[in-house]
Amino acid sequence: MRHIAIIGSGPAGYYTAEAAQKLWGDEVRVDIFDMLPVPYGLIRTGVAPDHQSIKGVSNRYESTNALDNVRFVGNVMIGEDISVAELQGLYDAVVLATGAPNDRPAGIAGEGLENVFGSAAFVGWYNGHPQFAKLNPDLSGRHAVVIGNGNVALDVARILTKTSGEFTGSDIVGHALHALAKSGIEHVTILGRRGPHQIAMTPKELGELGHLERAAPRVDPADLPDEADDAFLEPGQRKSVTHLRSFAGIPEAFRAEKPVEIEFDFFASPKAILGEGRVSGVEVERTRLDANGRADGTGESYVVPASLVVTCIGYKSSPIPGVPFEESAGRFANVDGRILPGLYCVGWARRGPSGTIGTNRPDGFSVVERIAEDIGLGSAKQGRAGFDTLAAERKLDVVTFRDWKKIEEAEVGRARDGAPREKFVDVDEMIRARKD
Repeated sequence: MRHIAIIGSGPAGYYTAEAAQKLWGDEVRVDIFDMLPVPYGLIRTGVAPDHQSIKGVSNRYESTNALDNVRFVGNVMIGEDISVAELQGLYDAVVLATGAPNDRPAGIAGEGLENVFGSAAFVGWYNGHPQFAKLNPDLSGRHAVVIGNGNVALDVARILTKTSGEFTGSDIVGHALHALAKSGIEHVTILGRRGPHQIAMTPKELGELGHLERAAPRVDPADLPDEADDAFLEPGQRKSVTHLRSFAGIPEAFRAEKPVEIEFDFFASPKAILGEGRVSGVEVERTRLDANGRADGTGESYVVPASLVVTCIGYKSSPIPGVPFEESAGRFANVDGRILPGLYCVGWARRGPSGTIGTNRPDGFSVVERIAEDIGLGSAKQGRAGFDTLAAERKLDVVTFRDWKKIEEAEVGRARDGAPREKFVDVDEMIRARKD
């Protein structure tokens, strides 16, 4: 029998569990640990609340958890309730699938000012992550600046500019919906250091900005390269740039009917966030691309007004004591998923924050292949029986998948009209719902 512990119940964790079950069938026992009482990681608290079709992938993970040899172990903090070393003593393999839950610092002056947030925190706020539910951003000002040129920046800009009615069918949490309904934001600037051909925005997400009820996107035609150069782009990137070209061609008469504007400011490198205690603007330097596509400063600077700033410039994993970590890359030090004997990593914890949700599936299957090479038929380790004994000794309040289904049922039952659920945003509330 093989015993595997997976730390993290997001996509990378569940795809790894699926791979282990497919390879070994009844000859493996997999325990999936999570610090929260609820599973699915970024599917629950990272994917935009108005992208319910993407969240539907959790149905696949539920099917994996329905197997007798795969178990969800929620409300267990690795490093506090039990150490990685202790898990290694109980399981043949321990896989870190913790993702990259922390914001990468912007590294510019003023990022500590009031009403400046990283995207992990801001997205966690409107998605109901318990760690960020009390963030309470001030949306009363007129100008928001979103730093970054990826899909997360698009999500933040879209969420900031939607009407309450446009959230019908979403699972945005009530406190965020209420705050957004009272928002005074009239202008959102999306800052990108490079140009339209270098964006990391996918066509579907970018195209959504052209169909908002009260907001219209703006692109300066002067920022667009020659249209003939689009032929050198990958098909998806070409479609995205086509959207930007269409935004540049929106008639001013149409814009006049929209009270909110989403402006793409390309070739714009933020140099400092300005303000006395609270943010009031962002100092930006105009850039140009060198022969290698890098953004060089031109020396020309200007200030973009900002009452709210959200930085969407990347994420990093959380270090774990005793586990080698690459601080510069924001991930665990590894070679093809191997960290140390018996210790592995997968997904963003292995690669850094890159790729889509689906990228984690082949990643999970590849790390299981390496585990198979290393552990063979397994050992005489205790696995879940040993953990259960330790959990009882330490009086850990472990949440099972059956408990989670009770929490989920309670969330569905308290949903507002037109919403799939109203998430609990407090761990104690989750625990109480499990016991009701």
